[in-house]
Amino acid sequence: MEEIAFEVQGSAPEPYGVVFIRRSQTNLSAYCSCPAGEQGQYCKHRFAILDGIATGVVSLNVADIGIVQSWLPGTDVERALLKMRSLEKDAARIKNQLSSAKKELARAMRD
Repeated sequence: MEEIAFEVQGSAPEPYGVVFIRRSQTNLSAYCSCPAGEQGQYCKHRFAILDGIATGVVSLNVADIGIVQSWLPGTDVERALLKMRSLEKDAARIKNQLSSAKKELARAMRD
């Protein structure tokens, strides 16, 4: 088991603690002490590190972000992350289609 911890400056005065734990080649866990993270919800701090974004990281181990990223391929987290990103793209496409349909409806109602 490998573990890397970061301190990330969020909206609170004190930095949040973000911890990634590689339990096996296929299992990666991530925890954050921000309010969303503590409730087991979507936490932008963990996702930023997974995306290689160092903005907000105030600990002196910014280079370890690359190590965490190298742990991602083949894990349960990668599968879930890819699914989420695919659904986000679908949602954006549907949102655009809905907007177009509303405009078309509004035009049709003016005739």
